[in-house]
Amino acid sequence: MKTYIGVDLGGTNVRVAKVNELGEILQEVKSPSYAQEGPKKVMENLMDCIRQIDDLKSCSGIGLGVPGPVDTQKGEMIMATNLPGFEQYPIAKTLEAEFSLPTYVDNDANVAGLAEALVGAGKGLPVVYYITQSTGIGGALIVDGKVVSGRFGHAGEIGNIIIDRNRKKYNHLNVGAVENEASGNALIRIAREKIDPSIDSAAQLFKLVKENHPVALEIVDTMAYDFAMMCSAISHVCDPYAFIIGGGVTKSKDLYFEQMKSYYRDLVHVGMREVDFFTASLSEPGLIGAAMLPVSYGK
Repeated sequence: MKTYIGVDLGGTNVRVAKVNELGEILQEVKSPSYAQEGPKKVMENLMDCIRQIDDLKSCSGIGLGVPGPVDTQKGEMIMATNLPGFEQYPIAKTLEAEFSLPTYVDNDANVAGLAEALVGAGKGLPVVYYITQSTGIGGALIVDGKVVSGRFGHAGEIGNIIIDRNRKKYNHLNVGAVENEASGNALIRIAREKIDPSIDSAAQLFKLVKENHPVALEIVDTMAYDFAMMCSAISHVCDPYAFIIGGGVTKSKDLYFEQMKSYYRDLVHVGMREVDFFTASLSEPGLIGAAMLPVSYGK
């Protein structure tokens, strides 16, 4: 059975894993990423981690998941807020030269979606849309086992989809961008404004929902509608066989998923109403998905 190297490279830590084609993690190495010390230090440390993988030469390729949009053809980051100095840095070429293995790079949400599409909740489905609803909102379109990254590497940056132009302006995103209205951070902000300034987690808001707090119920109901509107916009473009939704907010899915799906059915054409909504099934989609990049490009 073929094996691959998956790398989850973030602003705080880097994790490297040996993964087989079934998505099983066989070995893992973890280290601080040293992101603030620049690309040279980050890459030296990363390569040291890869060298610790047993029987490295038997692996068939390397895949990296990184935070931010990626030029997947060049294997370079387009934006690198959490990894200073990595804009247009030749990550893939550097690792290929060192290890003589085909190397691919993509956005961390894209690789998580790829993992779910190939070996997770969407296994076997031709068109899957993966959404992460966490601190922010991100997404990935996977068609026939391949991530659609787009010309500029921004495909799946769904957090900027407008769901209501009459909301407030908060940051660099559009007014009424779904990330500013339905993400974990958005729920915290809204709960602070409408219920209690001391609320510091979405979990606290969902606890109030369980207690039938009327304002908390209203906040989560609005979030469910906003999320459904985003999904309807996505669906009218790519008509997926299934949406797969992961991220920390989904820990409370029992308190809003059914509402969200009901709103979604009212927002799409009749023939689109029966799309499946699955919860992400993998415990390590970032690592597994990174390792699946060579599999995907080999298709």
